[in-house]
Amino acid sequence: MGELSKLPNIGKTVEEQLNQVGIYTSRQLAGLGSRRAWLMIQNIDESACIHRLLALEGAIRNVKKTELPEDVKKELKEFYQEHKLPLP
Repeated sequence: MGELSKLPNIGKTVEEQLNQVGIYTSRQLAGLGSRRAWLMIQNIDESACIHRLLALEGAIRNVKKTELPEDVKKELKEFYQEHKLPLP
């Protein structure tokens, strides 16, 4: 496991997905932001959910996703609703 799995909320699977889309470091992740990184993951995994988006934001902020401020969670949920793929 690499650098990303040392961040909060990032396990082996999410780290592998981040690597698949060209993100290998916490600096790269922070530079892209959670929204863009999530969209990149969604391109390779249609099941990417709101929890993954929250996890990415938490990792960038170095906190558990449950500890994100409520206004941030609200903004991310709105973003997710606008960008999630329709069910088949």
